[in-house]
Amino acid sequence: MKLRFRLNSFILAALILPSNLIAQDTPPATTDAAAASEKEVPQDAAEKKTSGKPKKADSKKRKSKTMVVLPGKGPAFTEPPTDDLNFDLMGEFIGPISTGQENEYESLGLQIRPLADNSFQAIAYFGGLPGQQKHRSEMVRMIGQRSDDFLILSGGPWAIIVEKSGCLIIDRKGQQLGRLERIERVSPTLHAKAPAGAVVMFDGSGVDQFSNAKMSEEGLLLEGSDFKPMFQDFNLHVEFRLPYMPQADGQQRGNSGLYLQSRYECQILDSFGTETMINGMGALYQTKKPELNMSFPPLVWQTYDVQFTAPRWSSDGAKIRDAHITSWVNGVKVQDNVALPNKTGAGKAEEPLLLPIRLQNHGDPVRFRNIWVIDRGLTVADEFPVLSPKEAETEKKAAEK
Repeated sequence: MKLRFRLNSFILAALILPSNLIAQDTPPATTDAAAASEKEVPQDAAEKKTSGKPKKADSKKRKSKTMVVLPGKGPAFTEPPTDDLNFDLMGEFIGPISTGQENEYESLGLQIRPLADNSFQAIAYFGGLPGQQKHRSEMVRMIGQRSDDFLILSGGPWAIIVEKSGCLIIDRKGQQLGRLERIERVSPTLHAKAPAGAVVMFDGSGVDQFSNAKMSEEGLLLEGSDFKPMFQDFNLHVEFRLPYMPQADGQQRGNSGLYLQSRYECQILDSFGTETMINGMGALYQTKKPELNMSFPPLVWQTYDVQFTAPRWSSDGAKIRDAHITSWVNGVKVQDNVALPNKTGAGKAEEPLLLPIRLQNHGDPVRFRNIWVIDRGLTVADEFPVLSPKEAETEKKAAEK
């Protein structure tokens, strides 16, 4: 049945949801201090053990390699599930919406995040999605419940009816204001090649450059790996893929991190479809929110590019300059030369001693690939972050016009 024939049956329900279920314009505030009070698992925490013998995999589902059930968190998928209608509705959408003035439209971006029990939360952004040129920070927070293979979102000045391929935006009178189409973005630094002089840490061929490291059967690096080489001032490129964990939330959902010198954490988290947080994707954990939440949906390959300058010390052990970090998530700058007055979260104490970079093990199956480092003490760094060959060619052609 086509989407337009479903409107009359469901638009009334979407628009008269009880007031206690409607997302408010301003949700309960989460202060930096409150967010920082959440308990962070130390970066060297071991994987949780499960009791009893593993059950044999269901021959019909065949999920033994792509799905695990984590205690207290529910299922964690490392590949797209084939029988999850909620997963099909998750994602990013964008399109024009009427401004209320005749023949006037503006762009609206929408991010939809599945939760437990077939419920969803979503954020609509005027001007486009985070990272797009005309994106504005103004947002509309929405909630919804799936019915069959579609979803109705409410809580804003309109209702949104969502199917896998796109969304219809309807006002309180049942008039269509616009349609949003699904979009699948790709980081411009995905598949970036290591420049001359860089140290290739992981290319899928082995884990010789790491300690405590394991690879998946697909040739991906698992969380919990420590770099063997140690670096002072460096540029780091990492590609990562978060698991799909619909029944978990907050710090329990797709959590890992880049612990620079084992002290300073650039947070990795499934923050897709949420506001910026001091412990969310792109944050300097418990220290500074990212400028934008550039998290893509889980199971999409994403990129982290980090420029790190180590602290400087005097001969008596006193610190004379803080560590500084600039970072990009999916090619968009989220931290700009931020000074860190101390270690972050569960990081090791600051001292004039090099320690390894660590890929935090928070118990969630986060996967990594294409990791390389430019040691700025040995190699002159050119432009950073490095674009993918395809993106570099596109920019070259644009410049030639």
